[in-house]
This record gives sequence, C-alpha cells and structure tokens, in this order.
Amino acid sequence: MADVPGLRLPDELAERARDIEEGRAEPAVSRDASTVVLLRDAPDGGIEVYMLRRVTSMPFAPGAYVFPGGSVDARDGDRTVGWSGPSPEEWGTAFGAGETLARELVCAAVRETFEESGVLLAGPAPDTIAGDISGDDWEADRLALLDRSLSLAALLDKRGLVLRSDLLRPWAHWITPVIEERRYDTRFFVAALPAGQRTRDVSTESDRVAWVRPHEAVETARRGEMALLPPTFVTLTELAAYDSVAAVLAAERDVRPRLPETRVTDDGAYLILPPELDGHVPGARP
Repeated sequence: MADVPGLRLPDELAERARDIEEGRAEPAVSRDASTVVLLRDAPDGGIEVYMLRRVTSMPFAPGAYVFPGGSVDARDGDRTVGWSGPSPEEWGTAFGAGETLARELVCAAVRETFEESGVLLAGPAPDTIAGDISGDDWEADRLALLDRSLSLAALLDKRGLVLRSDLLRPWAHWITPVIEERRYDTRFFVAALPAGQRTRDVSTESDRVAWVRPHEAVETARRGEMALLPPTFVTLTELAAYDSVAAVLAAERDVRPRLPETRVTDDGAYLILPPELDGHVPGARP
C-alpha cells in the first residue's frame, strides 16, 4: 500500500490518470466558469450559505452540494450589458484575467445566480437593488435565460436594470484536476442576499436546496453525511471563520489559481491538495 498524502480517488479514474501520465491521453480543456456563494446573517448570530444538491443524474459531481454557478455563456461578454460598480478591468486584476474574460465571468456569476436561485444582483440604479422578483413574469424571464431565448443584456434592458458588480467580491480560483473528463476553470465570488429578495428552489440541476452554517456543513461532510467537492469544502472551512456577512465582504483575498495535482500509485490515484489544504478535506490521508 503506497503511503501517499492526499485524497483517494475512485478506482475508475486510476486508468485515465495512468493514460494521461504516460502520454496515451490528453487532458480535457477546462471551461471558464463562475460560482457565487450567497450569504446571509443567521438570526442568532453567524452566517448561512445557500447550497444546492446536484441531482444524481448529473454527469459532473452527482449528489454533491454546491453553490450556484456554471460555465460562461457566449453572450456573457456582451458589452451592452448595463453595468455598475468595479469595471471588468478591475475584476481582471482581482482574478488574473483579461478584461474580456473578466466581463464574462462577472456576467456569468449574475446570470447563473438568477437562473439557479432566483436572486438577481442588479438594480434600477447604481445605489439600489431590485426588490421582490418572485412573480410569474420574472419566472418567465428566468426560464427564457435558461433556454437562451433571452440574454442577460436583454433581460436587464427590458427591466431597466444595471448589473451591480459591487455586490460581488472575489474569493477564490479553482481549476479541475487534469484527470477529470469534464474540467472547469472556476472563479468563486461571494455576495450577500439582497434585501427584499429571497432564494427559490428553481434549479433543474438540483433536487434539494438549503441554507447552511459553514461549520455545520463541514462537520456533516467529515461524518460522511454530505458530499462536497474539495473546493466547496475548503470554501466552507474558510467562511466558518467569519461571524457576519459584512466581515466576509470586507475580507482581503489574494486570489491565486489552485490546481490540485494527481499522483498514480500501484493502489490507485490520489488527488494531492496544495500543502496549506492537507488534512482539511474528508478522506485525505495525513
């Protein structure tokens, strides 16, 4: 038995890992993506995070609890999007991305959050936020975004709104390991649930939604009662150190890419997490 620190991966990944390591296969190209950690202050202190459990039929991370998010869409870079707050150039600096990609990432973050939770990070003016958007007409617009018959730019224009990039904060940058057949280059954002809005169980990719306390989710995952991908587990662990949404939004983050490496041994394949994360993910060997 090899003494390898890290997270033991399913046996079905070992063969692919060996093929890539020995040059018989090429890693899949990663897709740019955004994910948003929606936060709210808990009534009795601390914070809560909005999470969705992916349906078991999903090809990527079935059954795992995740934050709202998804891949960048071709129209997310539309320069006609009404925009307020830090510019795409400023977001590019925060995430180590070019201006065009930064615009796409922020728009994808806002679009995916609305599609998967019914929350819209936009307002009629730079200092206001859209109120209750749970009506049937808003649901029709959300569904139109999902089937791509309506773009984010067209939605905002139709509703007389501007995207509020100042409601978002950069948090992390994770890249899917090279052995995965589906790979994502994902920027993580954090945002407070806007006053007057509420999350709704609307995602077709999930079968359960919940507001959870970060430390409780971490402990539940440690007991094997909640499936979390390593980036999700690490993000929740980090957030557990904060006692208010305001403190999270005020945090200074040095966002750098995190790409877990893999190692193949005689007894399987292992995900080798960055040194600062060793011992913090369920199933990892110390």
